[in-house]
This record gives sequence, C-alpha cells and structure tokens, in this order.
Amino acid sequence: MRKAMIGGTGITPFGKFMDSGVRPLAERAVSDALKDAAVDIGDVEMVFFGNAAGGLLNGQECVRGQVALRNTGLLGKPIVNVENACASSSTAFHLAHMAVASGSVEVALAIGAEKMSNEDRSKPIKALEAAADLAELEALKARISPDGAGTGSVFMDLYSSVARDYMAASGATAEDFARVSVKQRHAGALNPIAQFRADVDVADVLASRMIADPITLMMCSSIGDGAAALVVMSEQAAAKRDIQPVRILATEIRSGQGDDPEAAPVATAAARAAYQAAGLGPEDLSVVELHDAAAPAEFILSEQLGLCPPGEALALLHSGRTALGGAMPINPSGGLISKGHPIGATGAAQLVELADQLRGRAGPRQTEGARIGLAENGGGWIGNDAAAAVVTILAAVARH
Repeated sequence: MRKAMIGGTGITPFGKFMDSGVRPLAERAVSDALKDAAVDIGDVEMVFFGNAAGGLLNGQECVRGQVALRNTGLLGKPIVNVENACASSSTAFHLAHMAVASGSVEVALAIGAEKMSNEDRSKPIKALEAAADLAELEALKARISPDGAGTGSVFMDLYSSVARDYMAASGATAEDFARVSVKQRHAGALNPIAQFRADVDVADVLASRMIADPITLMMCSSIGDGAAALVVMSEQAAAKRDIQPVRILATEIRSGQGDDPEAAPVATAAARAAYQAAGLGPEDLSVVELHDAAAPAEFILSEQLGLCPPGEALALLHSGRTALGGAMPINPSGGLISKGHPIGATGAAQLVELADQLRGRAGPRQTEGARIGLAENGGGWIGNDAAAAVVTILAAVARH
C-alpha cells in the first residue's frame, strides 16, 4: 500500500436549513475541497458519497450521490453510495483512502452530506431508530427503559442507560457530564461553522430541559443539516501541487460484536488496529475528535480509545488536558454537541477539523504544535455496542 494524503477539505456551516436540500450543501463542500486541493473536476477519478438516512428523511433512495452531485460535473465518474449509519462519511473516506493507497486511482473524493431538519419532527427520530436492529427494537426499548417510560427516542434512552451505568461504575455525576458540554460549547463558540456558538456554564446545562435522566438538552447532539468533503490523493499527486497536504497514517473500520460479552468494544477494536497500522499509540496524539452524540460518550470513548486508563476519564477531564489550550484537546471543533450532528456528514467533518488543526488553520481553536490527530466515528447499535466504528489517524506534513 502506498502513502495517501488529504489534499484539500471543504465544509458547510452546520445548522437547520429548512429551505435547503442535500444538493446545495454537497455542492458547496465539494467546490471548496477541490479548490483547496488545487484539483480540477477532471482530476477526480472516483467519488464516495456518504449519506445515512436520505431515503427515510426525504425519500431519495438508491442514487443519492448521483442526484446530489448532478450539477458538479462529477457525473460520468464512478460514484459509490455509502450508507453506514452515523459512520457513513468516515466509511466513504476509508474507501477513498483504499482506492488511492492501493494504486487504483491518484485522486479520490470523499463526501458526507445529510439533510435532517424536517417539518415532521418524527421523521428524524424514526430514521435514527433504523440504525438499530428493528427485529429487536422493542426488546431494546424494554431493556433500556424497563419502566416503560421512554422518551420516544430510542437512542436518547440508550445514552441515558449507558450514562447511568457509567455513573454507577465510575462515580461520575450529572455535573461532570455538564462540564463536557461546557467544554464543547466553548470550542463551538469559536468555530464559524458550528450549529451552536454560545458559551454556557454548568448551571445552564443542568437547567436545560431534561431529555432522558441524567441527560439534559445541552448534553445532546442536535439534529441538523450540513456537508463536508475531502480530496484524497497520492503522495506523488500532492507533490505536483502548491498545497499543504496532511498524511493519512491509518484509517480502520470495524463492526461491533455487541452480542459477545467477551468482545472488545468496537471503538477499541478499531483504535487498536489504527494504532498498529500507524506505528504509534495514544500517547503520541496532539488532538482528538470523537463521537460525542451525548456528553457521557466522551468519558466512555476516552477510555475505550486508550486516551486514559480505565476509570480515569473523569480525572482526564478535570486535568484540563482535553480542553482548548490543553496538551490533547478533545473535540476542538465543538464536537457533535456544539458543532452539530447531521449524521451522514459527521465523520467527514471530524476529519476536516483534524486537517485544519494539523495545517495550523483552526484559528482561535488551534492546538499549538499539533502533529498527530485521531478521529473516532461510531454508528448504529447492535446488541450492547455500536454497530460500526471508524478510527482514522492523520499526521502533519512539514512545509518546505
């Protein structure tokens, strides 16, 4: 396998854009990524389009990428539609990397786009439910809400159940979860594309509407719309252009084994494979983007990714190491909690943030001297674990 690089990135603002469909969002992200990579449409040899729930949300099935990219000039090229729950666009990136690293193409394009805001508020909830095994959905609901008093959102109830288990095991409190949200909202306030751009304090988070005890509204990621794109190219193709590339050290995808109580969590399995492929460990990381669909996820994933020893995630947060200005900021983009979570775009957006950090382009969110970045993007739920996880490790390239 040869070396592959991110040559350019593009991202739209994240938010609720009731008057916009997927197409204009994807077009903007693609245009910006191609320009950033000094790449013309004719240079792109293969396209991977990540979208999680377009069929359920707006009825567009089967040819979502071809429809979204219809006016970009990309039709005629191989377009692969990728659907893998919230990990759709990180999976698209994984495939683009494979295409380039294998030598099949010199330049590939990975895109994630999602339009979730809808006048019918039940549609996004139903779409998210479809990221679980529908044959066991009622049993899952009964297990995580044994009193039958669910919120109507199976994933919020699931996060609530996981959060309560983590509190019992670790001594974490609702105030600790609120501190994660405060950290993420502060970073988001400095991110021009974030859905939520205001600082909050612990009291604000705790006082926000209860969604599923102990999780309040400000501890949750929000339904939204957006798109992100990345140009993946060979080292030789990057060398021909006046650009600032980012090296792809590893991108690994694993499916969860939630029916096997002895199996490692899927995020751990993907991270171990990525560390091995990259030839480094969590101690080498400068910056991390992880899948904080709800605030407790930062604690759980910090341990699963090896960012701290088991049981030490609370201490990691309180140390300040993971805040902006710390030695290893987690979610300097604002994370899903503040940046937003248009599910099919999330994985690509994490990689755009890492690329910005590693190229010194993150403005007031910049991690000084950032050299190595890791992104973890999960998706769906099977049994007792996420259905999929993609872990990607990127490295800065010295400018000549």
